[in-house]
Amino acid sequence: MPAPSTADERHAIQVHVADIAQVYNSMDPTPFHNRDLDPVAEDFIVEWARELPRSAHLALQVQVDGEARDAREQETLIESIHRFFEGRAASTRRRLRLLFHRGRISLLIGVAFLSSALIASEMLGNIMDRTGLTEVLRESLLIGGWVAMWRPIEIFLYDWWPLRADMRLFARLRDMPVSIRYGKR
Repeated sequence: MPAPSTADERHAIQVHVADIAQVYNSMDPTPFHNRDLDPVAEDFIVEWARELPRSAHLALQVQVDGEARDAREQETLIESIHRFFEGRAASTRRRLRLLFHRGRISLLIGVAFLSSALIASEMLGNIMDRTGLTEVLRESLLIGGWVAMWRPIEIFLYDWWPLRADMRLFARLRDMPVSIRYGKR
């Protein structure tokens, strides 16, 4: 794990590129300040940040071979990176909201099916003789009812944690200071 690299205990994520354009997605035709990050650069930054403690203060240092082409190049990169990770955080918030919405619907369906299965199992036990086949059918209804609860339980116990962690990570990446250094190392 990288050690803090500056006096204020910031953990620097270091990206080295030959040209500033390598940071941006080459398939994205929008102007630089609205462009997405290159998927490889994004993965590199996100994975480096994931390796650091959640309490770590992040900073991004971009080392660019050569000289600045434009006086606003650094400001544009900073805006682009902050805007990009704000978009990723917003997208993850939407995914989390949709997951909880799907979870509530799944819970309603699961509870209704479980209730129906329990009622059907009891009715089957009351109207049929207690034979091996009847018990198999009753137990199958009960098992099927509980299996219908699997997805809502999975959503509310497990599926939302990674999305929330990503949301927090993207917010940290959105807020991190970004600097550019020019010239070969």
